[in-house]
Amino acid sequence: MFKKLIDENPTVKKIADCKEIFWINPNYSGKDSWNRGEDFLVDIDEAEARLLRFAPFIERVFPEVKDGIIESPLTEIPWKVISENMSGRLFLKQDSHLPISGSVKARGGIYEVLKLAETLAVEAGLLTFEDNYAKLADPEMREFFSKYKVAVGSTGNLGLSIGIISATIGFEVTVHMSADARQWKKDMLRSKGVTVVEYPDDYEAAVAQGRREAEADPACHFVDDENSLDLFAGYSVAGKRLKAQLEKEGITIDENHRLYVYLPCGVGGAPGGVTYGIKEYFGDNAYCFFAEPTHAPCMTLGLATGLFNKIAVGDIGIDGRTEADGLAVGRPSALVAKAMQSRLCGCFTVEDARLYPYLAALKDAADIFIEPSACAAFEGIRYIEEGVLNGSSIPEPDENSIHILWATGGNMVPEEEKKAYYQKGR
Repeated sequence: MFKKLIDENPTVKKIADCKEIFWINPNYSGKDSWNRGEDFLVDIDEAEARLLRFAPFIERVFPEVKDGIIESPLTEIPWKVISENMSGRLFLKQDSHLPISGSVKARGGIYEVLKLAETLAVEAGLLTFEDNYAKLADPEMREFFSKYKVAVGSTGNLGLSIGIISATIGFEVTVHMSADARQWKKDMLRSKGVTVVEYPDDYEAAVAQGRREAEADPACHFVDDENSLDLFAGYSVAGKRLKAQLEKEGITIDENHRLYVYLPCGVGGAPGGVTYGIKEYFGDNAYCFFAEPTHAPCMTLGLATGLFNKIAVGDIGIDGRTEADGLAVGRPSALVAKAMQSRLCGCFTVEDARLYPYLAALKDAADIFIEPSACAAFEGIRYIEEGVLNGSSIPEPDENSIHILWATGGNMVPEEEKKAYYQKGR
């Protein structure tokens, strides 16, 4: 079946050959693409309200988090990082510098664990929505939470966010990590009392084993990166927060000031949730694109074939190995792929070697460090500069357009690794 697909579909053939591609989604449908459907309900306002309730707790246990609000800067950066020919304004959304765990996963991962803690405490009669949530850090509350477990499968960044917040609350937490995960991430988790189980296999195997173990333990909550609406809801709050940040910059997004957003993609949860939130708040005037490595383009493959999670990169002969460890995923989330089939404008792929020069250029021009996988987003500008949108249903950007590169991680990377990445980019 898959060989026939490669032979008959030119896009799949290019993907199978690990060539860089820019795929425009033929199912992108404009206005209808961002309306909520009965099969996919995410209440962004409810998620935002829950995060605000937890702000006193976050501020108590993480004093460095101002007002207990987990948010990242939106920073204008010079075009010379990528291009000398593009116009409009270029911003970096620094989820790479989100507090607590230093990656986009802090949005969804921390949110899901907070919701779990709230649900358990409310059901036990230990908390009401009117309480000051700072009480959740009291010793008796930690003792209550210690009766429960949290587990997750991860290539690294989701594991960090889940592990750090779960251990802080008092949950017993296990992170199942794939072979692609960086050693420093495993070491950091263990230093915080997290149990780390290592696998010689890829992300999919780590998730499957973690899910099986959690299902056998009624006291264990599994954070399912592939299927969790709670994760998705946490990520989607980014759209509402972004609107406020742009307004603070004096920017209104409308038909004359369009928004183009480029997001690195692994299994899809984080970029999918962010895209959902962006489309909810900016509608037809926002255009979102996912970036993936040429050796792990699982979402591009799933959407381009319409098979979603029924096809993996290994099915068409791709090894799934990439230096963009946070994006090293072979099979996309079905939940996200289906949610994105009419909301996402397209996907593009990038070779690993292109990541490091962007990393170094950003550091030189703006003194901002992000990890290699986060730099995948930058390649979208190059493609658009080359005219890939010409003749498509998606308008080309102009001098009034706003471009946002979504930096997904990097602030927690050890200094020695930062230096090595930078030198490689230079």
